[in-house]
Amino acid sequence: QLVESGGGLVQSGGSLTLSCAASGSIFRINAMGWYRQAPGKQRELVAVITSGARTNVADSVKGRFTISRDNAKNTVYLQMNSLKPEDTAVYYCNAEVVTTRVYDYWGQGTQVTISS
Repeated sequence: QLVESGGGLVQSGGSLTLSCAASGSIFRINAMGWYRQAPGKQRELVAVITSGARTNVADSVKGRFTISRDNAKNTVYLQMNSLKPEDTAVYYCNAEVVTTRVYDYWGQGTQVTISS
């Protein structure tokens, strides 16, 4: 399973760091990523990182958000700086986890609210 933490309420221009830890019987984790869904909008990719630490970041957050991972802890992080009200959304962690087969896991979501 994936357990997220770090969401909350911050003022515009502030920072937050999200964490997502995978647990269970894990052989390997391939890509890990963060998605978000704002009210009335579709879920969108924020950032993804491969097992080899290659990253892909959405243009809307490029230069402000940084994704990283700690393979020893099966954890992915999202450092969010210079936050804007339009970053307000529920943020979901995603991971491709390899056990005896490959599973696509989602976290429960964590609310990030940016006040203007």
